[in-house]
Amino acid sequence: MKPALVVAFLALLVAPLALAQAPAASQFNPGNFGAKGDGTAKDTAAVQSAIDACAAAGGGTVYFAPGAYLCGSVQLKTGVYLYLDAGATIKGSPDNEDYNKIEKLDFKNDADAETSFFHYALIWAEDAQRIGILGPGTIDSNRTRRHGPKPTAWKRCQYLDVKGIHIINAPNYAISMLGTDYVNIDGVTILNDYCDGIDPDSCRNVIISNCHIESRDDCIVPKTSFSLGEHRSCENITVTNCYLGTSANCFKLGTESGGDFKYITVSNCVMTGFNKLSPATSGISLESVDGANVDGVTISNIVMHDIDSPIFIRLGARLRDNAPAPGSLRNVLISDVVAVNASAPSSITGIPGSYPEGISLSNVRLTYVGGGPALPDPNSPVPELEKEYPDADMFESLPAYGLYCRHVKDLTLSNVHLLYTDNFQRRPPEGQPKPSAPGDPGTALVADDVAGFDIDALHARAAENSPVLRFVNVRDAFVRNSRAPENTGIYLHVSGGDSARIDFTNNAMLNAQAGVATAAELPPEIVHRKPSN
Repeated sequence: MKPALVVAFLALLVAPLALAQAPAASQFNPGNFGAKGDGTAKDTAAVQSAIDACAAAGGGTVYFAPGAYLCGSVQLKTGVYLYLDAGATIKGSPDNEDYNKIEKLDFKNDADAETSFFHYALIWAEDAQRIGILGPGTIDSNRTRRHGPKPTAWKRCQYLDVKGIHIINAPNYAISMLGTDYVNIDGVTILNDYCDGIDPDSCRNVIISNCHIESRDDCIVPKTSFSLGEHRSCENITVTNCYLGTSANCFKLGTESGGDFKYITVSNCVMTGFNKLSPATSGISLESVDGANVDGVTISNIVMHDIDSPIFIRLGARLRDNAPAPGSLRNVLISDVVAVNASAPSSITGIPGSYPEGISLSNVRLTYVGGGPALPDPNSPVPELEKEYPDADMFESLPAYGLYCRHVKDLTLSNVHLLYTDNFQRRPPEGQPKPSAPGDPGTALVADDVAGFDIDALHARAAENSPVLRFVNVRDAFVRNSRAPENTGIYLHVSGGDSARIDFTNNAMLNAQAGVATAAELPPEIVHRKPSN
């Protein structure tokens, strides 16, 4: 090899090592400004001095050598990155007086304090650019319960990088962002979190990748609150290659949803409960209840286990911050999802006059080990709860064990499996003693007031004395290429005076006593039937 090529080759080998070691050479080491790093002395002033000096020099890296830096609030400034080396910990002071006071807003905001305020934090920035926290070190909030300073809070910032760090014992949103754009969160581990993991509120161009989150509350929650004093959309959000473990919701849009949500994708994630102690309330929750228009969402390649409700899609009318009317929820594709040990039905629901539309589920396999309390009558009305807080368990009891759909337009199910285990159990009603008792799973899928419904290759397990599918006031439906499972009585039962134009074609009904049954008030010809060849 020629000498010049050898030199070039060695340079390529050495360059990454030099970059990794570069922060150690930084003059902006908190130790140079009086920090002790012993976990006992309070280093807030020294750390802030290092940040200020770095910012005054035009930016750079504040390097934290191994040690424990006990701090209250420190403010990151434009052009400054914190590098936490292996063995370095920024440890939150247990004394609340060491943190900035909650800022006062000059406008009314219906969102709670955790969502609204950003100065009461361990590390925070406002109106800063090209900032971040990097390295294999740790931010330890040093708390044992919810409600306290945020570990990191970013308001109206741009070009934010949070990479490689560990965040532990957070009493508030671990990575909280408001009106912050061009964000790259990569390889972050959040453990023993008492609140939300990562919350981009009214943010744009956000990538969250390769993260591991274990939280008692929601893991990743894009929001659009009124905390900026105006409604601002959340756009271009990518979540990929993450582990999400929670007692609440693994990925959720909302609940604060006054501004719009556009162009959001979630892929290649594992979703489960919190630390094997409690199941997650939901895997995927997509919610518009405060007037938001949700448009363009894809969810793909997801594995869930120990989740109550795998999928929850809700268009409601809570209407915080004086929202004039419900918004919209459309163009949602959910594909290649497997959920096991689920214990509450999935649901897609709107309200009268406001319908989610353009929703597609494909290659989805949901297996249930249980459900909510049994309804006294499968025809009992499900309350609308238009103004209620949206949550996957908001209805408590639903007439389907697998999927419940109401007030929806243009809904497609392709190669969807709705199954239950042999030991299926129902939870007792609220206030009744546990454990739950065995119960009849009932109907796999109930559709009520759905207009434009395509079902292709549905696979469902039948339950005794219940139809596999139940349509109520369904119009313009096409059911095809589906097979009645063993022990099917009625496969499809149709009722409701608004039912119309249902096509039942090329379905294998050899295992069914009846492929289709219609309520007495409906003419049989309301369903056009063409058997499988």
